[in-house]
Amino acid sequence: MVSLGIRNNNPLNIRYVPTTRWLGELSKSESAESAFCCFVSMEWGIRAACCILRTYAKRYKAVCIRDIVRRWAPPSENDTERYIRNVCLWTGFGGNERLTERDWPLLIRAMARQECGVILDDATIVRGFCLYLTQKSQK
Repeated sequence: MVSLGIRNNNPLNIRYVPTTRWLGELSKSESAESAFCCFVSMEWGIRAACCILRTYAKRYKAVCIRDIVRRWAPPSENDTERYIRNVCLWTGFGGNERLTERDWPLLIRAMARQECGVILDDATIVRGFCLYLTQKSQK
């Protein structure tokens, strides 16, 4: 069975927020009823994840796996420590290692694996990251 995140082209399971409209996001009437966003393609879902990572870095100074995952997958809803261990294992980064924007494709690959149980292909991740790089100024 295909996970909801994959069906929604939302590999990091970004929650739907009525006041936020992402580029490439389907309107609620066009998408499956869910608490999560639905995107026209996987690349747009990856782009939105990059935008959130940018906000985490700028607003919350969350630049390491430990801080990013604690915010993304809080203990009230997840086994956050296991999530952190898995992402560190799959990326090769330490939990407190400072990540830069160029590390995000690896991070997104690992987080998508944790969230949806699949390994996204590198070409899709690169295309989504390129969408982010070329359209940083918009939601």
